[in-house]
Amino acid sequence: MQRCLNCWMMVMATKLEAREAPTGFEQISNGDLLDVNVWLALVLREHPHHLAAQVYWNQQQLPRLWFNRVTMLALVRLLSQPKLMGAAVLNLSQAFKIYRQLVQLPEVGFREEPAHCDTVLQPLLDTQPQPLPARLWTDAYLAAFAVSAGLRLITFDRDFERFIGLNVVRLLVSD
Repeated sequence: MQRCLNCWMMVMATKLEAREAPTGFEQISNGDLLDVNVWLALVLREHPHHLAAQVYWNQQQLPRLWFNRVTMLALVRLLSQPKLMGAAVLNLSQAFKIYRQLVQLPEVGFREEPAHCDTVLQPLLDTQPQPLPARLWTDAYLAAFAVSAGLRLITFDRDFERFIGLNVVRLLVSD
């Protein structure tokens, strides 16, 4: 069965069926920390980057995928934003249920903050050629989290490429 999140918005009450982890699942590094833009594109069929997110999700050897507190909170918040979601807006309970269904998948987990995340964060801020704009504070934190946890960061966002030492994969989208 192909891994697919397309129907989650329509069938939120359906329990996920038990599945085996893909072949090679546990042999791939520590895994990937997905930026919220990737989680959102996976969950929302109408998202402009849904196809690119699905290509990533359906790769032959999908590594372990991680949420952290920031990406979990962001996904729930965005799914419950009327301006973003329009008629498909969810209440907080429904949006949190989507997150809970995701972390029940064998490929997905929740990762606590590594003990030395703050130690990694400061140099990421200090090594910028110009002061980091406040709008990139959360990006800097996610970069520090990924570096300190030994994870790749998966995103559609070019801004992560500025962080030295971050193993970042920017998913490509077709225009």
